Amino acid sequence: MDISKLFDLSGKTAIITGGAAGIGRACCQMLAAYGAYVVVADYNFSAAQQTATEINQDGGNALAIECDVTKDEALVNLVDAAVSKYGGIHILVNNVGGGGAGKESPDQIAVSQFAKVFEMNVFSMWRLCQLVAPHMKSAGYGSIINMSSMASINTSPAISAYASSKAAVNHMTKNLAFDYGPEIRVNAVGPGAVRTHALGTVLTPEIERSMLKHTPLQRLGEPEDIAGAVLYFAAPISSWTSGQVLFVNGGGVQTLD
Repeated sequence: MDISKLFDLSGKTAIITGGAAGIGRACCQMLAAYGAYVVVADYNFSAAQQTATEINQDGGNALAIECDVTKDEALVNLVDAAVSKYGGIHILVNNVGGGGAGKESPDQIAVSQFAKVFEMNVFSMWRLCQLVAPHMKSAGYGSIINMSSMASINTSPAISAYASSKAAVNHMTKNLAFDYGPEIRVNAVGPGAVRTHALGTVLTPEIERSMLKHTPLQRLGEPEDIAGAVLYFAAPISSWTSGQVLFVNGGGVQTLD
């Protein structure tokens, strides 16, 4: 066994959606550090450019692409740009997501808002899987990592759209593993509460203390904690792992209520 190759991503191209900030940015940096060519896809193009520039300055190889995952033409362009620049696609991190944060009370949101959450969190993931699969099969190596959430198995008020969309991601992941094997592995990572800008908009010292009461490791997550799980699924070390959902949550449960 050549241990040095277990995490080696040299020569492999990775697309990371929502790659400009937070968990997505950490994933871009992590995969680039292990040798991957990284396509930083984000709605905020200037932020994506900044992330790509930092990776390139650190000796990596990254390309920034503007991408609204709710627009099919943007997804097609993303895949085409990755193939044009790097010659193929080996890794997809479906990181973009939205909704939740206790803002989805049924008496406060419309059906269209509920549908938009699924459009972003589920439909875009499925479509990108469909678009990258032929390139991965052609390359003989494919790893798709979908971003789920602890919300997919927790129960909390005012989060029904987000939570149910992430539950759909879990089951979609398990089924796509059958559709795309044996060349392509499909897995998901389910973060607990991670210190990102999104969490910062609702986090208070009182909420954090409440969360840590049910967290054995006694801290909230950092983006790098999630990126480490993504690296595991992206790399050859997980070559016999597919259809799995790995929850990264400090060993416990963190909810807003």
